[in-house]
Amino acid sequence: MAAADMTDHPAPVENPDALAAAQLAKQQVNWVQETRSIVLLILAVLAFHSFVAKPFYIPSESMMPVLLKGDRLVVSKFPYGWSYVSPSFHPLPFLKGRLFGHLPDRGDIVIVSPQNRREDYIKRVIGLPGDIVEVRAGQVILNGVAVPQKTLKPLRIPVDGNAPCPATQFPGARVTDADGREVCELPIRQEVLPNGKTYLTIDMGPSQLDWYGPVRVPENHVFLMGDNRDNSADSRAPLEENGLGGPVPWEAIGGRAEFITFSLDGDAGWNPLSWFHSLRGARAGNSLRPASVTPPK
Repeated sequence: MAAADMTDHPAPVENPDALAAAQLAKQQVNWVQETRSIVLLILAVLAFHSFVAKPFYIPSESMMPVLLKGDRLVVSKFPYGWSYVSPSFHPLPFLKGRLFGHLPDRGDIVIVSPQNRREDYIKRVIGLPGDIVEVRAGQVILNGVAVPQKTLKPLRIPVDGNAPCPATQFPGARVTDADGREVCELPIRQEVLPNGKTYLTIDMGPSQLDWYGPVRVPENHVFLMGDNRDNSADSRAPLEENGLGGPVPWEAIGGRAEFITFSLDGDAGWNPLSWFHSLRGARAGNSLRPASVTPPK
């Protein structure tokens, strides 16, 4: 008599079609759940971008020498509280007031939205509410007292795709150094504000923007200027010329510039190998908070 076959056999499936359908259902994507997750992720990113910090790209030369075209930096959104310009893409019309509002300090670099455009500028805070601001022959006058200026050794910035040293802005500044490199040699002045904050400016000589005011900064407004004094559409320039049209309401301030993350010289091509060489490595991590010195008496 043959030995009994003791091998285990799976139980027969009563409805193989139903089992296959169940397995297929498990493998299918739950698009409702996936869509919900993506929407939540987008909302989280927008919330961080709107209320905590956002990246910012420098598109012009108006804040040279501290900021160069091609710099990427971080702007914190919370130091001055939040206003209608805080949400990403500025979807809201002008709304008066700030939530947990604080005025900037003199010398802070801030982003600001002009009254007639949905875009961000980046400028330095010079005047606060109640200040009388005037510019005479390029000299800033605050409350009747000239802001101290000190002429420093000219600064040499390498010429590249994002710093071409155009003759229209910097006449005669493009020179060749001892190593045969083309550089932009710029006249530099150091200013010291009444609170001791100090920074560098560029002044190429007489220009239309060298004369302004005097004007009194209204309540809850600030007066902003670019460090590249002859080439900055700031509070000195009218709205019709893409300027800020005088002191700006503090609601238009979107945040404070903190530090440079990285910078590109604009010479990179389509080849990814050129991207690494386009980095201005020495600029990464540079703080954008102004230094402090003992203010002159």
